[in-house]
Amino acid sequence: MESPWKVYTSLYLLLIAIGFVSIAGKKTPSSRRAAFHFDESLINIWPLPKQFTAGNRTVTVDPDLALDLQGSGRVSTIVAEAFDRFRNVVFKQQSGYAGGEFDISKITIVVASDDETLQLGVDETYALYVSEGRGRGGEEGKLSIVGGASIEANTIYGALRGLESLSQLCIYNYKLKVVEVNKAPWIIHDEPRFSFRGLLLDTSRHFLPVNAIKQVIESMSYAKLNVLHWHIIDEESFPLEVPSYPNLWVGSYTKWERYTVDDASEIVDFAKRRGIHIMAEVDVPGHTTSWGVGYPDLSPSSNCTEPLDFTKEDTFDVISGILTDMRKIFPFGLFHLGGDEVHDDCWISTPHVNQWLQQRNMTTKDAYQYFVLRAQQIALAHNWVPVNWEETFNTFKENLSSQTVVHNWLGPGVCPNAVANGFRCILSNQGVWYLDHLDIPWEDFYTAEPLEGIHDSSQQKLVLGGEVCMWGETADTSDVLQTIWPRAAAAAERLWSPRDTTSSRNLNATVLPRLQYFRCLLNHRGVPAAPVTNQFARQPPIGAGSCFAQ
Repeated sequence: MESPWKVYTSLYLLLIAIGFVSIAGKKTPSSRRAAFHFDESLINIWPLPKQFTAGNRTVTVDPDLALDLQGSGRVSTIVAEAFDRFRNVVFKQQSGYAGGEFDISKITIVVASDDETLQLGVDETYALYVSEGRGRGGEEGKLSIVGGASIEANTIYGALRGLESLSQLCIYNYKLKVVEVNKAPWIIHDEPRFSFRGLLLDTSRHFLPVNAIKQVIESMSYAKLNVLHWHIIDEESFPLEVPSYPNLWVGSYTKWERYTVDDASEIVDFAKRRGIHIMAEVDVPGHTTSWGVGYPDLSPSSNCTEPLDFTKEDTFDVISGILTDMRKIFPFGLFHLGGDEVHDDCWISTPHVNQWLQQRNMTTKDAYQYFVLRAQQIALAHNWVPVNWEETFNTFKENLSSQTVVHNWLGPGVCPNAVANGFRCILSNQGVWYLDHLDIPWEDFYTAEPLEGIHDSSQQKLVLGGEVCMWGETADTSDVLQTIWPRAAAAAERLWSPRDTTSSRNLNATVLPRLQYFRCLLNHRGVPAAPVTNQFARQPPIGAGSCFAQ
């Protein structure tokens, strides 16, 4: 297959040749300013809330906006810090408003619970109210709901989601030099459709510094994604410190491309303060060549380095040690054990492994099952729910732990089969939700439906949600964010918003302008999201033009 980048380069050179692209500073037809009219009737909250009503007034927001935190959760530093981030995002420009008093000078946040535990299914519901204020002429609003703005939530994490929605309603008026909320009064009652709304981040194929991971997490919070699936380790590198087995990270690319225990703990805490879980992955028994760099005996032989050697108890001792150390870092209830792409060539070609199998009258398929089930038992013993890639379910579903969460990736139809057999499931169909597949357009991300083919309501409840996957072979710090965004946002709305509101037949009219607006919002917040309508993701725009009219 011809490389898409080769095709793109050829196309770009062709455009230069025929004069549609500026070169050497020359003005060409494409550099002229295009007429553009933005549709002010659109509701630009992404993802779209479950229920909302809006008015037709514009209210002003005080740059010295105060926080009034009430309820049992008023002691939470997480909400207070979120409010500080809200202010930094909303009031980037210096206000010079000369219009008298502001309509919104205080935001009241009422949080019912002081429990800061972040577990799967934590309550993220919120209600957001914005009064209509005085209006442009200074007259008092007749239908004012509350004085200013308020958020009510059962947990601090619901409050965080409410603050994010409010931040997207706040627009800077460059003429008046003031932050405004249009279409007031607002009444929003919102909650996510799925409890698991994830993004896989691969730091094994290309190392990502801690700050780069934090940037990804921060950007996830803007789209209300709530699970970072951290694919830390793979056959190419083992960058994580494991105190019980200190030579494991000898398998990192270099001594500068590693994560200490403190680094990992810092990432987990950073994510929690944004209502985001970290689901770590240790993929076994395949994808493990890097393990043998520090501990060669874990490999079947020096010439055949993976899958792991299941004939030695030391192998399972190492896995137990890794999970024991990681349990101190990762409090999330799910742990990913991988289990995909287990090629048995090394097992077959290694004499002592073959002998072990023959003595027990076992096949390599039996060995694969034996390994996965033992790894599951280790995870369960550490009070983790095991997550496995779909090959484990496809191969020996009848013997998996009943607690197993099946993670789809190969193609459609897996989740309907998994939930029909009583397992929970996560959707990541590579044909629609793999971000490293640069030719998948935003429309495919948006229309992928986790409940497709599942009609029984009890089985639908077994679908936890889904995640988009940012595999790292073609992405590092230089391009990871523009590869993730904005296509990840398309999936984020599918996972958050009600199904009937995301099932429009005319995506170009009802969704595309809103997604373009959200992409521009990301850009304004410092996230280098790529243009929405790319032939290939990460492709820059050609010629001059508005961010909003790509």
